[in-house]
Amino acid sequence: MELFSEIYSCYYQVLRHLLCNRNPLTIEEIRSHICREGFEESLLSIIPKLEHGDWNLFERKGGLYLSRLKSDFLTPLSNLEKSYLKALLSDPRICLFLSPEQEETLNQMLASVSPLWKQEHFFCYDRFTDGDPYTHELYRRHFRTLLLAQKESRYVDIDYNAPSGNRVHHYYVPARLEYSVKNDKFRLLALKNSGSNGMRLEILNIARIQSLHLTEKTLSSQVDLNAMIQKSYYREPLRLQIVNRRNALERAMLHFANYEKNTRKTDENTYECLIYYNQSMETELLIEVLSFGPMLKVLGNEKFLRSLKERLRKQKRLISPDSCGFIPYPLP
Repeated sequence: MELFSEIYSCYYQVLRHLLCNRNPLTIEEIRSHICREGFEESLLSIIPKLEHGDWNLFERKGGLYLSRLKSDFLTPLSNLEKSYLKALLSDPRICLFLSPEQEETLNQMLASVSPLWKQEHFFCYDRFTDGDPYTHELYRRHFRTLLLAQKESRYVDIDYNAPSGNRVHHYYVPARLEYSVKNDKFRLLALKNSGSNGMRLEILNIARIQSLHLTEKTLSSQVDLNAMIQKSYYREPLRLQIVNRRNALERAMLHFANYEKNTRKTDENTYECLIYYNQSMETELLIEVLSFGPMLKVLGNEKFLRSLKERLRKQKRLISPDSCGFIPYPLP
């Protein structure tokens, strides 16, 4: 069973874009467009049909081709796509990206549609339970303001409760919003002026923002955010050994998909994966490494290994007979 109908495949999308073009096109421009959005063999299927008029989709005037459509071509949603969208609307995080009016309109349009899945179908066993308050109006308002500021590179005046308990008040330029699956929280990567040293990158938990105000000031020059993040990485990356049994390599690539990494094959069934990270990522990365399984081995760096051993010692103390009053069953 195919999830989506063939009418949404590459060939149809290429022709849709050509037909929605309001300007006359030469056959070479059509060829260029097909090569850019389709496959090389697409030319063999599409061009003869257009040149010989078999499809009768374009009106020919000399060497130019003009679309016969008088307005944009809209493809209807399939029942499966509607069901997928209805399922997305049940996710509490969707309200962060939609206005109340948009959310209400979509719910009305999809009122008779059954969702493809429901939230109660999922159980997250390795996630913290104190996630962000996605449905709270203040949180939603802060999130949308940050989204707008990010798109327009505008400064925001933020009053923030730091994890240390200190109250922080600064002007920031929102650069990126990231979601942590383990913590079920959004965090803001924000740029802050640091005097003669230029811009500095800081990470803020959106739920800790007490108030924020959008200013009219915009960032005067573009900042290479990826370069700043890379500069913040520890000198030595985390080095992992992956034994590719029970599809471990593919699972590891998905498990650590949100990190910058470099993976190479070291022998027939073994891979080395280098993961680049900074201090703000360290705790979450440590938890993810511990939760992966026995097909993964930490080879270095020394700093990460020390943190890993210390965390394991803490876990051992938590389940020791002295601390809990009973002798636990041995782990398999």
